[in-house]
Amino acid sequence: MKLMKTEDAIGQVLCHDITQIIPGVTKDAVFRKGHIITEEDIPVLLSVGKEHIYIWEKDEHMFHENEAAQILYEMCKNDHMHPSEVKEGKIELIADQGGLLKVDREKLKKVNGLGEMMIATRHGNTCVKKGDKLAGTRIIPLVIEKEKMERAKAVCQDGPILTLKPLHKKKVAILTTGSEVYHGRIEDKFTPVLVEKLKEYDCEMIFHEVYDDDHEAITKGCLQAIEQGAELVLCTGGMSVDPDDRTPLAIKNTGARIVSYGAPVLPGAMFLLSYYQERIPIVGLPGCVMYAKRTIFDLALPRLLADDEITAEELAALGEGGLCLNCPVCTYPNCGFGKGW
Repeated sequence: MKLMKTEDAIGQVLCHDITQIIPGVTKDAVFRKGHIITEEDIPVLLSVGKEHIYIWEKDEHMFHENEAAQILYEMCKNDHMHPSEVKEGKIELIADQGGLLKVDREKLKKVNGLGEMMIATRHGNTCVKKGDKLAGTRIIPLVIEKEKMERAKAVCQDGPILTLKPLHKKKVAILTTGSEVYHGRIEDKFTPVLVEKLKEYDCEMIFHEVYDDDHEAITKGCLQAIEQGAELVLCTGGMSVDPDDRTPLAIKNTGARIVSYGAPVLPGAMFLLSYYQERIPIVGLPGCVMYAKRTIFDLALPRLLADDEITAEELAALGEGGLCLNCPVCTYPNCGFGKGW
C-alpha cells in the first residue's frame, strides 16, 4: 500500500472499501476496493474523514484483505453452506438448509490465536435455519503476509472448522411409565408435551404404551418398539432414586450402553442417555420435561436427530451454562442455556 493525500489520489486505485456511516440510516461501502478515484469523489472521501488514503501497490508476498477473507472462508466452509459477497474485507457463511451446527473449537481457537485474522461463529451444537448466518471471516489489517495465511490453512488441512448436519425425521417411540398413570389415577400429561416438541422437527410417533412401575415390562416395551421400527425411544417418568422408579434399570436391561445417568443441567438432572446397538438412542426423561419450558431434552434432541453422538464428557461440560434462569419471556436458543458443550 501507498499512503497519499486524498486530493492527490485522482486516477489511483483504492485498495480497500471506504465505509460511510450515517447513524440510523446506513452503514455501507460508499466506494469499493478497486474503484478508480475521480475528481468528483474527493469531496465524498473528505466527508467520511479520509484526508489521506491508501492506494494499492501489488506485492507478491502479501494478500489483500479480500483475498485473505476468501482463504478464511475456504477453511470454514463445508456442505450445505455458501458465502456472502465480499464486503469491507469480510465474508460471511450462510446456511443452505436447517440443521445442527458443529464448530471445531480447537481449530477455531488456533486460527484466531495466530493474530491479524479472525473467524467469528455462532455457538456450536445449536440448530440453525436456512438463510441463517453461521460465521464471519476477515483479516484485521488491509494486507497480510502470504506465509501467515499458509500457517492458518495448515490448521485446517484435515477438515474444515464448520459442519452443518441435517436433522432426520425419525420414527419415535414414547413409553409412559408410572403406576399413577397406568391405573388411571391421573391423566398422562407427559406424552402430549413430547408430541408437540417432536412436531417441531416433523418426527413421527409410531409407538406409545403406558406401563406400570415394572422394569421387566418396560424393558420388553423398549425392545418391542425397536422391533417395530423406532429410531429413537423416549421413556418418561420413573427417573428418580425413589424405590418405585424403575426406568433406569429397565433401560440398562435392554443391553443398551449407558452413556450417563444424570447431567449437570437444571431442569434435567435425572436425565439418562443410552445407545442400543450403538445406533438407537434410548432416553430416560425426568419429570421436569413435562412442565418446564426448556430442559435438558431441548438441548439433546437436535443432536439425537442429527445422529451426532453425545459423550459423557460433553454432558459433563454442560455444567457451565446448564442452569436455566426460567426467564419470564423465554428467548431460548438465543440465551446462555446449554452453551457449555
